[in-house]
Amino acid sequence: MKLSLFIAYFFFILIGAHAQGKDFLLLKRGNNQKSQLRYYPGESITYKSKKLGYFVTDQIVSLDTDYIYLKENILSPSDILEVGIRDKDPRNSTLRNLTALFLGAGGILMTVEAVNSIYQQNQLQIDQGVAITSGILIGTGLALLPLRYKTFKNTTGYGIQIILMRME
Repeated sequence: MKLSLFIAYFFFILIGAHAQGKDFLLLKRGNNQKSQLRYYPGESITYKSKKLGYFVTDQIVSLDTDYIYLKENILSPSDILEVGIRDKDPRNSTLRNLTALFLGAGGILMTVEAVNSIYQQNQLQIDQGVAITSGILIGTGLALLPLRYKTFKNTTGYGIQIILMRME
């Protein structure tokens, strides 16, 4: 009985030790969960501060209540004007995949029609309907290219927040 009680107690202590929270930097545009991004210590962040007029990429070392400690800088969240989110935002991967789908479908449709016409008629001849359809697909893919989210501007009421999830 004592052994099983000891094992259960040890198990709960072990689970409690691993249940400690992680600190993170929260970029929040609104109440929507999809418009929130989190940066954890150890991740790289690309930012433009008030002191520098260009983007700098640095690695987050740790977070405090008022400051972000980077490898080569110490920042306050209010000093950050913009954060580059091109690779971080999950919505960009959806747009990237959709763009690749439209461009690939248009290219494959044009290629298949060309190969099919060479095989059947021994000359390159593309049907007008296929050319219009593949042109629309390629045009849609090219139109989706600039729609990706590139930066997060720190101008909203929510802005950049430091969330400390320590169990003390």
